[in-house]
Amino acid sequence: MAIASPSTPSFSASFCCTRTESTRFTRFTSTSLTLSHRNRPLSQRLTVSSRLNSSKSSGAGGFVSPDNGDLQYELQHGLSPQRWKGSPVFVTLPVDAVTPSGQFRRRKVMVQSFRALAAAGVEGVVMEVWWGLVESDAPKVYNWQGYLEIVALARRCGLKVRAVMAFHQCGTGPGDPYWIPLPQWVCEEIDKDPDLAYSDRFGRRNMEYISLGCDILPVLRGRSPIQAYTDFMRNFRDTFRPFLGVIITGIQVGMGPGGELRYPSCPSQKLAWAWRSRELGEFQCYDKYMLASLNACAREIGMREWGNGGPIGAGNLMHDHEQTEFFKSINGSWNTPYGKFFLEWYSGMLLLHGERICREAGTIFRGTEVNTSAKVAGIHWHYGTQSHPSELTAGYYNTSIRDGYLPIARMFGRYGFTLCCTCFEMQDANEKQMNPVSSPEGFLRQLLLAARICDIPLEGENSAASLDDDSFQQVLKMSKFYSDGLEKPSFSFNFVRMDKNLFEYHSWVRFTRFVRHMSDANIFRAKLDYGGNTCLYSTLNAAKVGLAFALAASSRYHHQA
Repeated sequence: MAIASPSTPSFSASFCCTRTESTRFTRFTSTSLTLSHRNRPLSQRLTVSSRLNSSKSSGAGGFVSPDNGDLQYELQHGLSPQRWKGSPVFVTLPVDAVTPSGQFRRRKVMVQSFRALAAAGVEGVVMEVWWGLVESDAPKVYNWQGYLEIVALARRCGLKVRAVMAFHQCGTGPGDPYWIPLPQWVCEEIDKDPDLAYSDRFGRRNMEYISLGCDILPVLRGRSPIQAYTDFMRNFRDTFRPFLGVIITGIQVGMGPGGELRYPSCPSQKLAWAWRSRELGEFQCYDKYMLASLNACAREIGMREWGNGGPIGAGNLMHDHEQTEFFKSINGSWNTPYGKFFLEWYSGMLLLHGERICREAGTIFRGTEVNTSAKVAGIHWHYGTQSHPSELTAGYYNTSIRDGYLPIARMFGRYGFTLCCTCFEMQDANEKQMNPVSSPEGFLRQLLLAARICDIPLEGENSAASLDDDSFQQVLKMSKFYSDGLEKPSFSFNFVRMDKNLFEYHSWVRFTRFVRHMSDANIFRAKLDYGGNTCLYSTLNAAKVGLAFALAASSRYHHQA
């Protein structure tokens, strides 16, 4: 059982105070098992031989498949005195890697997939740890079994793991094959008190994530949401302690819908295409807890009438922002004293929520030598406007005259957090053809500059499900935009996500080429001994072995489809 958090503070008007605290924590450094191998004397060399399956040697494209050929290879453990150069690549696992009952799904497929990733030089996998699966039945009753099996397999294949503390809902409903709701007991509490869920001005509830308005209130059977998240992370730490800093080298802490630090201004399932319809989003400040905070802040400055709800004249989701009183460029109320008050409160509440979680996570994982990170959403479809309406409704007070991402980067920096962001493969030239005011590159450059200014490490992600060569080149371009000129750049990339299409021949060739480019070297790590030892292998041979495993994984995916 997890240790309970300190007693819940009582609610007061001070709830509206949004200035972040100045407490500084030591940044966690990622320590991997492979460093000890690199530091051994060169006289210690390890030869690994492996024979796979039958004696036939035919394979697609002239390569040998483990399923139909005889493959022998020897890996000389060539040890380098230099730390590995380049940027590591991780691959996010399928959403349904663990079943609703907590079992590891598609074990044989995963074995082949992990072997292929290791042979390709991938650093590790990203494992989403769903609150709704682990603590589903009752408070403080945790089932980590499926995730323990994933970590064990990663260790055998020589891969690292980044674990995502996923405190949000996944999917659109019970009919969605990837449906993962919040824990059942949490949903029961929301049924009793619907104001635990976010609400817009039309009374539409969003169940993706518990409203941050009740962060520190004992609304979950005597615990606050922050305490529930804290207990979950603490139990994770205690359960996986032998792996922390060795196999599990990173912890990404979810802070909102989609695991991102934001409000659910636009349902997550629509974010993939919301930029095409240029949705403004809706302010999520109409549950009673958010309204109480807004009202208290308005009273503090003697403007009680400002505390009754969100902005009037904000239009609706599909409005042209220039046709709204609040968001229009000229004389829009976003740039009036009232607009500034509301947006400072709204974005400040989000920052306060992020700081609370950073503080708890920093305390829990201190001393484990894992890197902690958090994610910011890539909302770019009004970036070319004056008011940036879709960013404002998501909680990012970023406009043409105000930098809304620098305060977030500073907050992450205070707690030693890495900043994770998406849109790395997106190009303005393509997006502007469908939405002239969109600018994913402009958004990303601003975020990357904030990370550079605050000297915080960066994790990149892709938004699209599949990437072509131009997309991979764009990722390399934006990673260099962040890293160039930095004395000690720290950049890594999370490829989202692993599926059967990744292991198709042409997709796999593109992906492995990208991994080699990210490594910034002629040789890269191919972890083929499955015992955790990291070996340097030639690009050509590793590509052959990786493709062989990839073809085997693809075959198993199709067989189980």
